[in-house]
Amino acid sequence: QVQLVESGGGLVQAGGSLRLSCAASGSIVSIDLMCWYRQAPGKQRDLVAALTSGGSTNYADSVKGRFTIGRDNAKNTVYLQMSSLKPEDTAVYYCNANLLTIGAYRNMNYWGKGTLVTVSS
Repeated sequence: QVQLVESGGGLVQAGGSLRLSCAASGSIVSIDLMCWYRQAPGKQRDLVAALTSGGSTNYADSVKGRFTIGRDNAKNTVYLQMSSLKPEDTAVYYCNANLLTIGAYRNMNYWGKGTLVTVSS
């Protein structure tokens, strides 16, 4: 059983910063990819940032230069440092991991339950 638990969401004023964390636990052998997605009310869930085990990153155009994804491999934790926040960044932020568990023959995709980020103007 794998769990992804996000933390760090909250209310922040426009221009402020927040740091989200996502810790993966369970019978994990390896994690190939960790991502952050977000879903605003009435909208689809979109990719915000991705980080491979090799260190490659990918960001949505809307957050480039403002958000930074990082990872602590020893703790199976991924972070999202968000700066210069805008009201349009308001959403539930979800952690996603593509990983291999003990006894599995292929990687599987897992999701956290999400953490709410609200940016006031």
